[in-house]
Amino acid sequence: MTFVLIALAFYAVATALLVGVLRRDGSQRIWLPPASVAVALHAAAHLDAWRAAGLDLHFFAALSLVGLGMAALTAVTGAGGRMRALGVVVFPIAAAMLALYALAGREPPEALDWRLQLHAGFALLAYATLAIAALLAIMLWLQERALRRREFHRWLRALPPLVQLETLLFRTIAAGFVLLSATLLTGVLFVEDLLAQHLVHKTVLSVLSWLTFGALLLGRWRRGWRGVVAVRWTLAAMALLVLAFFGSKFVLEMVLGRA
Repeated sequence: MTFVLIALAFYAVATALLVGVLRRDGSQRIWLPPASVAVALHAAAHLDAWRAAGLDLHFFAALSLVGLGMAALTAVTGAGGRMRALGVVVFPIAAAMLALYALAGREPPEALDWRLQLHAGFALLAYATLAIAALLAIMLWLQERALRRREFHRWLRALPPLVQLETLLFRTIAAGFVLLSATLLTGVLFVEDLLAQHLVHKTVLSVLSWLTFGALLLGRWRRGWRGVVAVRWTLAAMALLVLAFFGSKFVLEMVLGRA
């Protein structure tokens, strides 16, 4: 619990400092040290629990791990460019997910060999990366909407130029697509029955999300899809992915009480 409380404090400090930097339209990285400490302590909270009781990938633990991945990706990308604005949203989300994990209590660990752990690792990285893509898509939509209406809000200066933001969105989607492909491949290779009763919804929705992201990348390459079209496809694919993993886990674990 100590790791959790200190991590939450550092997430709050990093967010506050980042808001101050963005208001001044500056390029200082004063927010980066507390953000890095928060991410490290977030990871330490999970590692401490794993050493004590084993690997926990139940609903709130998985949710917290995705938040950890999002915060880590934001800290890395934000340190090198104007995408630090993403941290204003991501750091509070990561803190909330960590707090839920701490308050909900830890469940008995799942017996997973290294192959299923690899599959789970790819899945969590894919969800974190594509969740960042979904946030970038929302930012792109808000930016386009404001510019189209000639509403030059102050927060627009904190974002990259429209073309750069769009490029970053598709690069993030491409990275997430590779990770999602690895998730599905390791699932086929290592999961005994992907179409078992408790896995069929997760499998079908994951494949549909993979096909949607793939179609979006193909449409970008062949037809130059961009703007609102890209935003809609990204959010639709992410919605399928959220339903596939967290929707299935919520129903199984929180409603039906099954692992």
